[in-house]
Amino acid sequence: MVGKGAKGMLNGAVPSEATKRDQNLKRGNWGNQIEFVLTSVGYAVGLGNVWRFPYLCYRNGGGAFMFPYFIMLIFCGIPLFFMELSFGQFASQGCLGVWRISPMFKGVGYGMMVVSTYIGIYYNVVICIAFYYFFSSMTHVLPWAYCNNPWNTHDCAGVLDASNLTNGSRPAALPSNLSHLLNHSLQRTSPSEEYWRLYVLKLSDDIGNFGEVRLPLLGCLGVSWLVVFLCLIRGVKSSGKVVYFTATFPYVVLTILFVRGVTLEGAFDGIMYYLTPQWDKILEAKVWGDAASQIFYSLGCAWGGLITMASYNKFHNNCYRDSVIISITNCATSVYAGFVIFSILGFMANHLGVDVSRVADHGPGLAFVAYPEALTLLPISPLWSLLFFFMLILLGLGTQFCLLETLVTAIVDEVGNEWILQKKTYVTLGVAVAGFLLGIPLTSQAGIYWLLLMDNYAASFSLVVISCIMCVAIMYIYGEHSSLRPPATRPLARPLCPAGLLTPHLSRAPELLPGHPDDAGIPTAPLLSDLLALRLSRHHLPPGSGPPPPPPESSSLRVAPGAERAPPPAPTARGSAGA
Repeated sequence: MVGKGAKGMLNGAVPSEATKRDQNLKRGNWGNQIEFVLTSVGYAVGLGNVWRFPYLCYRNGGGAFMFPYFIMLIFCGIPLFFMELSFGQFASQGCLGVWRISPMFKGVGYGMMVVSTYIGIYYNVVICIAFYYFFSSMTHVLPWAYCNNPWNTHDCAGVLDASNLTNGSRPAALPSNLSHLLNHSLQRTSPSEEYWRLYVLKLSDDIGNFGEVRLPLLGCLGVSWLVVFLCLIRGVKSSGKVVYFTATFPYVVLTILFVRGVTLEGAFDGIMYYLTPQWDKILEAKVWGDAASQIFYSLGCAWGGLITMASYNKFHNNCYRDSVIISITNCATSVYAGFVIFSILGFMANHLGVDVSRVADHGPGLAFVAYPEALTLLPISPLWSLLFFFMLILLGLGTQFCLLETLVTAIVDEVGNEWILQKKTYVTLGVAVAGFLLGIPLTSQAGIYWLLLMDNYAASFSLVVISCIMCVAIMYIYGEHSSLRPPATRPLARPLCPAGLLTPHLSRAPELLPGHPDDAGIPTAPLLSDLLALRLSRHHLPPGSGPPPPPPESSSLRVAPGAERAPPPAPTARGSAGA
């Protein structure tokens, strides 16, 4: 009893609770399946859904971009998402441990760790800037609303008049000649842009000129890393509770901003600019490339986070259902966020008398320049600014939780001894401190240059390469010996695309394994994790022995891939005679 209690405390659970609920007492499981789904939604739905997808959509043909986007989702996104969830759920290992099936390809796991490290470093810097804007919004008048601040230049020309410096009043529309002068002059810079460049960043003139570290940003960076560490202090047992808020509240804020945005004058023009299809665009290869890269970036495929999160599932969880729900939720959120963004930008363009394309932007330019400037035109603008930046913080934290847990789980599973399992909290602290120290250069005056460099190259084409190698390793290298395959799958042709990688297994699933009862005792259809279990068990068990029976709920989950299994007992003399 003492031993079981000690194992339960390793994953941060009450001893009696771990024995009753967790299949894997050594690593722990999610408290319930909702925690896994919410964590995965928070991981997939991030800042890219708000500041990247709407811009890609209107730049690549508006509504026409939806066609290649959903084609890539169906034939690349969901199959890869499903494969990674199944892979991690079967092995109950992080992105390094799962490659015991083919140690030659363990470098794929290290590649996932490198990608997660790069993204985790700069992602938290973006969160810290959102924290800075959130704190700056706690004021009567937003500091980027006017040009009467010490950091403003003579070229600054705001959309608000000095006479409108009252709380809660809507600014009067600018005269047409003044609007034309402000927005079509090459010398015009907005107060939000000067606040961003000259006050928040104090931007240097070159990527090599680091200048000084911006202490306010450094303090916010420490706050963001502290929040991430505290939410992961007990691993998935603590983060699984936090996501009930961090994964759901952004939808509340998005809905509030959407309702407010569509009621503004000019919102319809912005939405039409976002959705109007330009069908000639879909013939361009770049549009399809942007659709594929956005699917990989948004869903988090090949980052290692999906494998890590699924490794804490129970063995017979319906990961196919989860992959479809999470993928569709993620893409629907991207489309929904586009309505929120372009309704406000359409209002701003209408107010200034210019085309929507002149106020539309992406990345940090949208989140910290264009959208904040549009918010200054709304009544009670500090309130809307607080909501917007709080939403950005929550979206970023949901992804950052999984990035940090990916690195920690990979390290702990790779070492694998009792000491590091007991000290997992200290490993989390060490990784968080390392991430904070590596993020300090990004808070310097040249930090935004390096942040954009990492954002453009850390998680783009590298994700496609890692995913392709992973597919080849699992379906061709590991499965190259036809004698090791279940008989029902031998006649099938080898697949040529990610969607085809799973089709043979799913089409023959009822023939390969009987249904396993779920947690409620109801028989279910075979899952891909069951099929992988059959493949791996046949690969590692001695010849002549079949796959092991499903483990009982009260016992440990199973032997990890590559671990030793005992041979079946020799038949007795009586049994031999009877045979």
